[in-house]
Amino acid sequence: MHEKTRKQKKAIVEQALCVGCGCCQKICPKEAISIWKGMWALVDPDKCIGCGKCARECPASIIRIQEVS
Repeated sequence: MHEKTRKQKKAIVEQALCVGCGCCQKICPKEAISIWKGMWALVDPDKCIGCGKCARECPASIIRIQEVS
């Protein structure tokens, strides 16, 4: 019998389009997002649980949730 393994997911920010508004940082339940020098969002992959709240909150729709290996 094969066990179903759930692939881990993480938030990915398209930094070239990010304006650093902080909406994603405010909504993140694990405090995995910081705003770097007021310019763009950085995701800490060790803290991110891939819940997707940041992607839904982003007014520019530049955050995606991606499977990681």
